[in-house]
This record gives sequence, C-alpha cells and structure tokens, in this order.
Amino acid sequence: MGLVELGKHTGLSPALLSKLERDVMHPTLPTLLRIAMVFSVGLEYFFNPEPKPVLEIVRKKDRLRFPDSAEARKVAYYFESLDFPVPNRELNSYFAEFEPINEEQGRPHEHPGIEFLYVLSGRLELRVGADQHELSEGDSIYFDSTVPHGYRRHGSKHTTALVVTLEPR
Repeated sequence: MGLVELGKHTGLSPALLSKLERDVMHPTLPTLLRIAMVFSVGLEYFFNPEPKPVLEIVRKKDRLRFPDSAEARKVAYYFESLDFPVPNRELNSYFAEFEPINEEQGRPHEHPGIEFLYVLSGRLELRVGADQHELSEGDSIYFDSTVPHGYRRHGSKHTTALVVTLEPR
C-alpha cells in the first residue's frame, strides 16, 4: 500500500506518513492507532516487533584465547569462546586446546548444568567425580557438570576439543 492510499484510509497526509516512514518524525499514539486499524493490528504490534532469528558469525580472528585458570603455575588448557557476542544465549560453546601432561592438569572444577565435549584431535583423559574416562579423536561425552570434573591431555599428540555447556533454566 502506498502512502497516498494509506493517507486516504487513515486521514493522515502522505507527507506526514513519509516523515514517519523515514524516521524524521515520531508518531503519537492516536496516529499509530489510525495506522494499526487500517492493517487490523493492535498497538502492541509497533512495540513488540516480530523477533528476528538469532544469528551471529564469530570469525576465528576475533576470538580471544584464555588459560583455564589465571592463578595456576602451569596451564592445563586454553579455551576460546565460540559464541561470545550472542546476546542471551542458551548455551556456551568453546574450542579447547590441551597442554602436555603435567601434575597440575585435571584440576577439578564444577558449574551448574550439563556439559558436552567432543574430541577433535588427540586423546583426552576426563575425570568426572570418582570415574576416569579416556576419550580419543571423534569420541564425545555428555555429563552433569555439577559433579567435580577435570581434563588432562593423554599422550604427546596435539589435543583439541569442542566443549558445550548449558546452564539450567
């Protein structure tokens, strides 16, 4: 519908409608009500627009690399957030790169929710509570992350994993 035709239905001038359309002028509630009536929508249509699908691309060059712990003498692994710019995200995903074996690796930690880990390369030792698991390239594990858990590179091969965490709602 053109501005002239909309003007005929609303009683508003095409010039005024053009200013509203170009965001040169802000409409009053009675003006919005007239427009809403023409399109058979309520005023809430103008204040609660259709939600846009969530989509965010994170380029490798934009990611930041962090050690597992700022206080540790030796780093067990480095991680990069793969989804940091997404607002109100439902899950958190990370790329993890595990350092060669040392006595401090596998420091247990815990956090609310669940965790999913997929080994991209190498071998990884994972301790969840009292249980110890060895994962190889292509293996994955899903577990309750409220249980203390820790990771440790197993062997000399470069070891990386995709880690996804989800907190309870």
